[in-house]
Amino acid sequence: MVTVVSDDPPRIVVGVDSHKDTHQAAVLDARGALLGNRSFAASLRGYRELEEWLATMGVVDRVGIECTGSYAAGLTRYLRERDVDVLEVNSTHRATTARRGKDDAIDAEMAARKVLSGEAKALAKDTTGDIECIRLLKVSRESAMKAHTAAKLQIRDLLITAPAPLREYVEAVHGSGRRINRAGALRPDLERLDDPHQATKFALRQLSRRVKSLEEEMQEVDVHLAQLVAKCAPTLLTCRGIGTQHAAQLLITAGQNIERLQNDGAFARLCGVAPVPISSGKTNRMRLHRGGDRKANKTLHLIAVARIRIDPRTQVYMERRRAEGLSKRDLLRCLKRFIAREVFNALRQDLL
Repeated sequence: MVTVVSDDPPRIVVGVDSHKDTHQAAVLDARGALLGNRSFAASLRGYRELEEWLATMGVVDRVGIECTGSYAAGLTRYLRERDVDVLEVNSTHRATTARRGKDDAIDAEMAARKVLSGEAKALAKDTTGDIECIRLLKVSRESAMKAHTAAKLQIRDLLITAPAPLREYVEAVHGSGRRINRAGALRPDLERLDDPHQATKFALRQLSRRVKSLEEEMQEVDVHLAQLVAKCAPTLLTCRGIGTQHAAQLLITAGQNIERLQNDGAFARLCGVAPVPISSGKTNRMRLHRGGDRKANKTLHLIAVARIRIDPRTQVYMERRRAEGLSKRDLLRCLKRFIAREVFNALRQDLL
């Protein structure tokens, strides 16, 4: 028997456990043997050192990385620019932690073994296109929205404990917007802020100005967000009950490289609306998957509720399924799954 020796460099699989300041990398050969385990700085210089170190081991086949959308976002972009297949890896399984313990080296090795076994096969999101810009604008808007809500609630709470004449003056008008305008028009005596009446006026005016400022900030973001969403997903925006904010969230969940999702079932699973069997004995029913992106799940829920109210086609569907004996919860589950399929097909048409 003649043994053929190949001069081709070996192909390797890499696992990375990512952190804010350092990344731990483990390298396996095609048979699963551990070739090396080393830490690198989470910086451009560290990425280059990692690339050079991997070149001494062999040809990189695939890289499995934890937290590709957070701590390892920079490394993911660096590797993708060099045409390396980067796969998303979930955190180490509890059974492994209980058996072997936990440290960065073990987590990196387990990430590589998940890739080698085929357990980790989802491509990491592409964060270099328009959808990443939409995500960043959405983060800015959500932050402003939370602060806006908090300021309005603080105005409400301050009015509860405010001196009676001041409270009655502000609450004499109907509607929160008018009350905020009236609170913003108050003129406290800045020389007498040691008086609770004047201090309350001052606090109400400051909170009112904050609310107005945040509203202007959100309006500015909405203008740019609408332009980006219209550019990326014109087909999705034509779907019933889907506006700019809903479309933005669904784009963020799907990612720029939507081809990483094999079918609408994978997208439904990602959104937490894939049916899961909970049958036992004579009971035969399904429920929604409770994992996935909860923001996308909430978005699909709001779309479903809107369609039940305004869409005749959805109303006919709901009546037909209700006649079949489905409960309200099961009806909503089926509707959200249907919407996920429609959204996925629209996204594929827009992004591919």
